[in-house]
Amino acid sequence: MEFIHEANRVHVDDEKGRMVAEVTFPNAKDEKDIVEIDRTFVDESLRGQGVAGQLLEHAYDEIKRQGKRARAVCPYAVRWFEQNPDKRDILR
Repeated sequence: MEFIHEANRVHVDDEKGRMVAEVTFPNAKDEKDIVEIDRTFVDESLRGQGVAGQLLEHAYDEIKRQGKRARAVCPYAVRWFEQNPDKRDILR
């Protein structure tokens, strides 16, 4: 599975180019260098395989690489950070 990194998004496309999983983290409107992890989506065909967690791992790496901090807004992201305290260093 190939995870495609963009400035404020990590996603997976299927063999037909259809997006089947993504996490988005747009820039916050009120603060510079802050992103809001606002959406985690995994297509039914991939659920139960740990893809959402892998998306968050990739998002964490991308946000850290960009030197930004994050607010977890998406309920899945909130739970993921609760379960991964070693990744909370990027949280605002």
